[in-house]
Amino acid sequence: MRRVLVVDDEPHIRKVLRGYLEADGFGVLEAADGAEALGVLRDDPPDLVLLDVMLPGVDGIEVLRQLRTFSDIYVILVTAKAEEIDKLIGLGVGADDYVTKPFSPREVTARVKAVLRRDRVPRENDDGVVRFEGLSVDLPGREVTVGDEPVPLSSLEFDLLAAFVDAPGRVFSRRQLLERVWGYDFYGDERVVDAHIRSLRARLGDDASDPHLIATVRGIGYKFVGRPR
Repeated sequence: MRRVLVVDDEPHIRKVLRGYLEADGFGVLEAADGAEALGVLRDDPPDLVLLDVMLPGVDGIEVLRQLRTFSDIYVILVTAKAEEIDKLIGLGVGADDYVTKPFSPREVTARVKAVLRRDRVPRENDDGVVRFEGLSVDLPGREVTVGDEPVPLSSLEFDLLAAFVDAPGRVFSRRQLLERVWGYDFYGDERVVDAHIRSLRARLGDDASDPHLIATVRGIGYKFVGRPR
């Protein structure tokens, strides 16, 4: 049984999410604040954390920052404002997905399932490494190198890049990227893709005005334009 830690200071939200998650076969742990959450994460780590941003004391962002010093557990951040998602992505705090309040509990459980499905079997390509001018992507090892320097990516950023390098030159719409990378019927603003693309470009050193890796196709979406090596 895969386990989810629900971190929220509102008991009724924890209760509702527990009911839906348990109905879908998950084990559920609970924490009412950041300090309690960090204790659970260190002592009895789950497979995924549903982490509210606005927590008393230690807030969700600080919980995530501390968590990433000792674990790469999947994290879905819960925020009260949709417009905060761009800011959170820009902070590069290492979340795997984002949910805004008010949310549908069914949507949340769908996202939990989708994120946990990212334990995919890597696609093989000779040694599993795809190489382009200035960029190497190790699909089995989930590692990226730009030039000679390793580049740390979040799980979701890596999945986006993997989708692109698996189909160089193919134009992906935002909806196609949501379906391929997020892996569920997305109910929110499709522009969340744009925010993650901006973050990925920044980490790869790719200039949107003169891209050598990920190009914008106006009115449609994005495509990978890296040159094979």
